[in-house]
Amino acid sequence: MNSEDPQNWRLLPAVERVLNLPEVVPLCTRHGRAVVTGWVRDVLEAIRIGPASDFPATSSHMMTEIIDRLTATAHRDSSQYLRRVINGTGVVIHTNLGRAPLATAAIQAITAAAAATNLEVDLVTGQRGRRGAGVENLCCEITGAEAALIVNNCAAATLLALQTLATGRSVVISRGQLIEIGGSFRLPDVFRQAGVVLHEVGTTNRTRVKDYETAIGPETAALLRVHPSNYRVVGFCESASIAELAQLAKSRGIPAIDDVGSGCLYDLSRFGLADEPVVADSLRAGADVVLFSGDKLLGGPQCGIILGRTDLIERMRANPLARAVRIDKLTCAALEATLEIHRAGRAFEEIPVLRQLSLSADEIHSRAERLVERLRTASPSSSCFSVQAVESAPGGGALPGQTIPSWAVAISGPNADRTAERLRLGTPSVVTRLQEDCNLIDMRTVLVEDEDALAGRLVGIATERR
Repeated sequence: MNSEDPQNWRLLPAVERVLNLPEVVPLCTRHGRAVVTGWVRDVLEAIRIGPASDFPATSSHMMTEIIDRLTATAHRDSSQYLRRVINGTGVVIHTNLGRAPLATAAIQAITAAAAATNLEVDLVTGQRGRRGAGVENLCCEITGAEAALIVNNCAAATLLALQTLATGRSVVISRGQLIEIGGSFRLPDVFRQAGVVLHEVGTTNRTRVKDYETAIGPETAALLRVHPSNYRVVGFCESASIAELAQLAKSRGIPAIDDVGSGCLYDLSRFGLADEPVVADSLRAGADVVLFSGDKLLGGPQCGIILGRTDLIERMRANPLARAVRIDKLTCAALEATLEIHRAGRAFEEIPVLRQLSLSADEIHSRAERLVERLRTASPSSSCFSVQAVESAPGGGALPGQTIPSWAVAISGPNADRTAERLRLGTPSVVTRLQEDCNLIDMRTVLVEDEDALAGRLVGIATERR
């Protein structure tokens, strides 16, 4: 231990000297002098009590070691806070990376809404208005719904709908649709929280309209269909359509609720993607209430959107729970801007999720080739980069089991885990996909505006390997 060789301790600088180093002053500015002072003391103590073989031999080596450790500490500290990330995983709607990246117009709308806004003021009359009235009107215009209500996520939309329409009574649902959503939350738990009795019908793989019909009784408040967003039942299986359930519900005087999950507004089959319910189709089929997320295939901010009959929506709006789960002004602004893009017919050009899903493999291959050529020109150590065919995934509980042909920039060489870590901890952070001791950066999920920053990080990685 270094404590056995106190003569080396003279190389340890004073805390104040370290704080005044040119490399450390910016850390004090960003994180605060008191915080960095604590880091410096911890680093000096770690060096003092560490193995003698690790003790820097000269004052110059000592300062380099201290700065390196402080920089690593600052990176670890910053990594716990929200920061921009370049998504190289190939998962388009990556839940852990914040799901749908917002359109430029939505980002600009958030910035504008950060100041004072007309959130609850009618600018025509000067009187108090209803929060979200404008964005709700857009929802109705785009989908053909009678009424709309926006809450903070789709789980909240489900809870609000069930509690408002079915508290103390039962709701009929197929056993094959009792899903578990992110964070290990299960639909039966939502039922219990809403004070609703869960009435399961059918089997895991086969549920017919007759099963629902037999289950309806005086205590039945609604029929519920839930789209299995993050899994598929295939093979010997059968399920009732929302049109069939809506017709049955209407004949019994109860509402049919359809949770369509991902908020898809378009038929995606022309891109080789299928089997995702379209919101407007559910409404046209007769669903009384339709629920979906705003941050998946809609391409907007996290929120839950409830569409349907005016009388049912107004009952939910009057529920005190609606205030607890309402959206804030930034979400409202981002969703409004996103819906305006949909209304204008520019969704596949301006909304990142839809643009990424609709890109052809040839377009992505060209981008990957250009980036690798750029890296080879910029760095003599670029032999570790190549272009590799991969498969992208829609992600976010949308289109489960489906993949899309794509192309990635591959980073080969030893210590792939260490390379992935360096890319994650740098600025901007780059999240890769590790595969067979190789880091893959799928260009489908890299925004065009991030290519320059990505190139800079990759050149830095190649230079470090020299």
